[in-house]
Amino acid sequence: MTVRVGINGFGRIGRNFFRAAKQRGADIDFVAVNDLGSLDQMAHLLKYDSVLGVLPNTIKPSKGGISVDGDELRVLSERDPKNLPWGELGVDVVIESTGFFTKRDAAAAHLAAGAKLVIVSAPCDGADGTFVYGVNHKDFDFKTQKVISNASCTTNCFVPVVKVLDDAFGVEQGLMQTVHAYTGDQQLVDGPHKDLRRARGAAINIVPTSTGAARATSLVLASMKGKLDGTSLRVPVPTGSVVDFTAILKKEASVAEINAAFKKAAASGPLKGVLRYTEDPIVSSDIVGDPHSSIFDAGLTMSMGKMVKVLSWYDNEWGYSNRLIDTTMYAASKLPKSKK
Repeated sequence: MTVRVGINGFGRIGRNFFRAAKQRGADIDFVAVNDLGSLDQMAHLLKYDSVLGVLPNTIKPSKGGISVDGDELRVLSERDPKNLPWGELGVDVVIESTGFFTKRDAAAAHLAAGAKLVIVSAPCDGADGTFVYGVNHKDFDFKTQKVISNASCTTNCFVPVVKVLDDAFGVEQGLMQTVHAYTGDQQLVDGPHKDLRRARGAAINIVPTSTGAARATSLVLASMKGKLDGTSLRVPVPTGSVVDFTAILKKEASVAEINAAFKKAAASGPLKGVLRYTEDPIVSSDIVGDPHSSIFDAGLTMSMGKMVKVLSWYDNEWGYSNRLIDTTMYAASKLPKSKK
């Protein structure tokens, strides 16, 4: 089934989503992109990427859009989502990736514009559902869920880790820290920001800041409500992050037992293709371009009775964009069939 998709916001995630879908040969018909940038800028940034490299495709601006190997990608330039012609264009799913419309009521403007379903590529206040593919995506119900969240990149890395530990040993409580690549929400050089730490130069500092990923886990795993919290360190790398999780388990577990649980979960079952297990002594650059949500590093596992520490890597852009594709394809398969 071909899914007709519109993208609102052609930034890091919007472009990564498009690239990954084309690379995977996903059955997606990209109907249109809405972005306020110029066609020249958008075509250039799609072709040339500082992290992913140069796309071999022939990409150039065209009349009213971007030409990708001769295929026309229509480009719109509309500030208000409710004015977008999604209905007229027959769009099934809108990927809301501007970073601005992260409240349910705001994102729902795409429904008023004619889209059937909106997937927000970020945490979304009041969303009809928050989904981490491989963990709870099969709970999606189109009858009651029209604006959904694909959670955050960190939540997509962290939730599978919690799921494996909880299923195997039980999790009493835990604290996580993500050592995260810097993002566009930080200042490149010192400058004003409501978060005074993020006001400091991103490329030359380790920047402590907040993350909602741990608390958001309960939106996906209800049993974790009130058991988890976390923080973030933003570091001077463009992508490639790692979650460091210390947990108190319900029963004692050795390093070997913990690693065995993750190895099994990565090899088969719902987390296959989402979770990867490695025993190699890797660093962050080694997982750039990895499509998994979570790359469990067995060599860093520690255990003291019921207290354990585990670490899992993730490409916070590419891994997340691949899960966004998976969520889109699954959710679209549950949409009512169009009447001919």
